[in-house]
Parts: sequence; C-alpha cells; structure tokens
Amino acid sequence: MTTRFRQRIRQSITNSSLQGALDANTERRLNVRAAALASLPDWETRRKRAHAVRAEVIERLDEYIHQFASHLTENGVTVHWAKDAAEANGIVLEIMQKEKNLRLSAQSVDGILVAKSKSMVSEEIGLNHTLEAAGHRVVETDLGEYIIQLRHERPAHIITPAVHLNRRQVGELFHEKLGIPYTEDIPTLTNTARKVLREVFLTADIGISGVNFGVVENGALTIVTNEGNGRMCATLPRIHIALMGMERLAPTLDDLALFLSLLPRSATGQKLSVYTQLLRSPRPGQQRHVIIVDNGRTRLRNSPLKESLYCIRCGACLNACPVFRELGGHAYIGADNSIAPYPGPIGSVISPGLLGENYVQLAQASSLCGACKDACPVDIDLPKLLTRVRAGQTLKVSETFRVSDGQGLPTLLKFGLRMYTRIATTPRLFAVSQAFAALGARIVSPLSAWMHFPAWTGWGYSKDFPRPAANSFRRRWRNGKSGIGESGVGKLEIGKTDLQPFNIPTFQPVNLKEQFANELAALGGTVIHCSMENLPSTVFNFLHQRGATEIFVDEVGAQNLPAKFVAVREPNPEIKFGLTGCAAGIANTGTVVLLDEGETLTASLLPEVHLVILRARQLLADLPEALAVTRHASNAVLVTGPSRTADIEMTLTIGVHGPKEIIVFLVDDSKVG
Repeated sequence: MTTRFRQRIRQSITNSSLQGALDANTERRLNVRAAALASLPDWETRRKRAHAVRAEVIERLDEYIHQFASHLTENGVTVHWAKDAAEANGIVLEIMQKEKNLRLSAQSVDGILVAKSKSMVSEEIGLNHTLEAAGHRVVETDLGEYIIQLRHERPAHIITPAVHLNRRQVGELFHEKLGIPYTEDIPTLTNTARKVLREVFLTADIGISGVNFGVVENGALTIVTNEGNGRMCATLPRIHIALMGMERLAPTLDDLALFLSLLPRSATGQKLSVYTQLLRSPRPGQQRHVIIVDNGRTRLRNSPLKESLYCIRCGACLNACPVFRELGGHAYIGADNSIAPYPGPIGSVISPGLLGENYVQLAQASSLCGACKDACPVDIDLPKLLTRVRAGQTLKVSETFRVSDGQGLPTLLKFGLRMYTRIATTPRLFAVSQAFAALGARIVSPLSAWMHFPAWTGWGYSKDFPRPAANSFRRRWRNGKSGIGESGVGKLEIGKTDLQPFNIPTFQPVNLKEQFANELAALGGTVIHCSMENLPSTVFNFLHQRGATEIFVDEVGAQNLPAKFVAVREPNPEIKFGLTGCAAGIANTGTVVLLDEGETLTASLLPEVHLVILRARQLLADLPEALAVTRHASNAVLVTGPSRTADIEMTLTIGVHGPKEIIVFLVDDSKVG
C-alpha cells in the first residue's frame, strides 16, 4: 500500500462531511435492500442460479457474443468491436466526425452536443475526456453524474455517483454553476436539473448510454434506470451509441427476468427499476451503434480473477463493505494517484484486472470479512478474488501460483508471509507462536489506543488492538468445548451445474387487479378503476379537474380521448399530460409494459403526468410472462412508478426527467374471469 493511498484513507476517515454522507447511504441502502429481499423468499436459489448462468456465459463467451452481434445486425444495429479503450474512444469519435461533417455540409457551425446516460464502461475508458479534448460538448444527464461533472470529479459509487456530497454542497454548486438562488431544498435542486437537462435532451445530436444486459436470443439491449434519462438518451437523438462490456450478456429472456429480479433489489431496494428498456431496432430515421468493448476482459477471463466477470454492477458489495463505508469511492486510488473507475470490493478486483498493476494495492483495503460475498446477487466469491490479487495473481493465466510472487505486497510483508507459512505448517512451532502472540496481545491491547504505533499501521489512530480470547481454539478443541462435533464435519460434494431452463416461481395472488393497484400505490402511482362503458367519462373527469387542454396521445390514447381535448402527437415540452395504451401490466410489481415506439414514447416520457389505459385481461402475474410479450417488439419499456432519484443525500425525490405522476385507468372488462 503506497504512502499516498494511506494518506487518502486518513483524509477520508477524518472528513466529517464525507462520513455523514456515507453513513446515510449505508443505512438507507441496507434497509431498503433487506425489505426488498423479504419479498423474494427464494433469494438464495435465484442467486445460485444467476451464478451458474453467468458462469456459463463467461465459459461460452465467444459463442454467445457472436450470436448476439449477429442478432443486432439483423435488427438494423451497427456493431463495432473495440479491443481497448483507445479503439473504443476512436470509434465514438469517428461516428461523431461523420455527424459533424453532415452538419457542416448543411452550413451549420455548431459543435456536436452529446446527451450521455450513466455508463461505467465510459468511465473505464475515459470517454468524456477524449470527446471534450476533441472539441465536443458532453453532458451527463443522470442527476448524480451531472452533479459530479459540474464539480469535475469521478463517480464515488457505482450506483450513486454523488454519494459523498450533502445538500449544502449541491446547493452551493448549483448556485455557482447554474446561477439559481442558493437553496438546500432537494426537490428544488432536482427540478432545476430537470429544466436544464430537458433542453439538452431535445437538442442533442447524439445520445450515449451503457448497457446492463444484452439478450442473446433476440439481440435486445437492456438499459435499467430510474430517472428517465436513459430513455431520453437512447431514443430522442438521431444517433444512439451504446457502450457494452463484452461480458454483459443474458442468454434468454428468462435469464434476463432472473437478473432483473436480483439487480434492482440489490442496487436500490426496488422490485424493479422505474424504467427497464428493451431496445432491438432503431426508431425510423435513427442510427443505433453498439460498441462491444474488450479492454482487458479477454485477459481477465483467462486469469484466476475470471469470476469477477460475473458481476452485474449492482453496487451491493460496496454498501456491505465496512471499509468502503468508511472511505468512499474516491479513496480508492492507484499508485499514480488516479482514482479507480471501479471502487469497493469488486473494484479492487476489476480495476487491477482490467487496467493493470497500478490498482493492485486496492485489494489491501479490505477486511476479508465476507460481507461482500453475502451481499452479491450472483454469489461471487470476492474474498477469494481479493486474496488472489494480494498474492499477485492479477495478470497470470496459469492455475498454479506462489504467494511469494505477490505484486501488491511490500517486501517486508512478503518476507513475513513466508515465515508465517513455515511456522503454520509446523504444528509445534505454530502452537508456541500462538502462546507468545496471545501473551503480547494481552499486554498491548488495553494500551493500544494511547500507544504510539507507527502511523502507517493504523493501530491507535483509527483502530484498537483486539483483546485475544482467553483460550485458543486448539485448547478449546482438546477440552471438548469447541461446540463442534464430528457430525459437523462433512464432505462437500460438487456436481455439474444444471443449466436446464429455469422456471422462476410466480406467486399467484387471488386478485391480480388488487395486487397491481396496491403495488403501484406503494410506488407513488394511482389506479382508477372503471368499466369499459364509463372509461371516456372517467378520463374526461380527470383531465377536466386537472385543467388540461392539450394531451400527448398514441393510437390507443387518441381513441379514448374525449372530444373536448386537443390530441397532440409531436414533441412539445410545454404539454403536461400524456395518454397511452399499454401491452401488459405486471401485478406483483405495479408495472406497465409499453411498446416504446413513436407516439407512445413521446406521450409516456415527455409530460409531467402519464395516463395509461390498462385492461384487466392484460394483467400478468410476474416478470417472465411480461418479457415474453416484448420478445418480437422493436422497442419496449417496463415502467414501474413515476420517475425518481435519491442522488442527493439519499433523499427520495419523485419526478426527474420522466413523468412525476403515473395514473392507470384499470378497465374491468367482461373477459376477465
């Protein structure tokens, strides 16, 4: 561990503002995650299944990635392959240069404006810096990413980029950069960002996003967000560029359903994120490019750290890690003092694995307590991987290693480990060493808080020396007080992974309509029950009471809009209401499934209030059934409640880039049994 790394750790521990922000993040994240997992009684079964699916994907990656790319091409998407960061950035610049040439030929001198959704791959390859150096304007549109972009910082968390900041700091930032009166009111700050970024969405030449999962069976790009900026970036600009790590694949829609049942619960404590997009074909007149990025993944796949590629980027291990909870993401720095793109337990494996020895030291910032493994929704053995990084197994491809080769360890520590190995493998020497160590610890422990240990040890500065147990484990074992009998020692049998189709159990409620209404209400949405006969009058009364005049509509909305109101189909940011139909509803999450094309996209995304007509016969019990409905759709989106964020002090705020309200007219038609 370098001196700079230790200094950064001390700075983080003594930063009271940072500590308050991290404590708030930890408490909320862990509480909502526990509540979300309580609704999934077969959590352990699912995570083991997810581990097996991810293992199969990585094992057969060459086969799967080429199948996926073939389906993308069939869907009208342009596929690019990037072996490293320079190549990925170069491809983006080439696409932008072609667009710039077109603009110049039309006698336009304006530069290229990029609306960018959150993408960890873009952080990994340094895309923003590259584009800005080339003279382009890049605007981060996720609220947390936008905040840290204004501060010229890197994300401090995979899921919550501005977790290290409080409302006072954000208020000062917006006052300085955006010219608004100073305020600490979080809804006001959020609305300010909404207004500024809405203009970016509507005028951007290019939208850039990441990809959560690529579905091999039909070539669908899955993008999961809460604010609505992902939908804006992927669908409104004339050109959409998606950056995708080559490992981010789900073989089938059933596998995707499994991952989607785990990812949002682990990341944000939701049953489903607000927006789950499934993008197959570009919109009419739109170009869609997918850049499949290697950037060290092939090397990582052939190394002892291969299991880290199973990661689905939920950030749960960061929230569970006692070290990350004290340091925050900006303390994870390389030997060159650069902040690692991926922090926390998974980052301490992936950052050195992808980007090299500069970040090997990150693995030292871990207690190896196992909390990260327990929290991981795909059951990655992170403690094992962290010890491999510590032992210098980052870039090796052999399955036989020697601890003495450790690249991340100081010379003195490596010598100590060799001595420990010799003592630990000799029972008598080990017993004697235990006795001496226990005696010394009993003397030092009561005084450790006041003793002047060297600053680099941390003892007496940020931690106390623990008092040892009265009796060693060996002595307790011999005295029969260990509590472990022979029956407690068993042989672990490991069989072949069974990857037959996995049926996620559904929990059929007695009344799908009631469950749907309850779930949506819990998310801040509203269900209005009506019959087919009184649907027009119900819609009329709602719009009349809200003072509406012009309404965004799709085809279903136009058919059910009372004559008094003006139907609008072209984008207009001033119109506050949109009325659409939907393809299905998911009862146990309060989700509506939209075929996200043309007028439906505009009417469900741009206004502040989204009205949905859902027939009771369209209700489905669970996610796998709903994804089947989208299998052949050009584009689809699962909408679960109104747009939301918690990027400022972990305070939930409704209405960011998408609608602030979602109202579902649930039509009780005669065909429902």
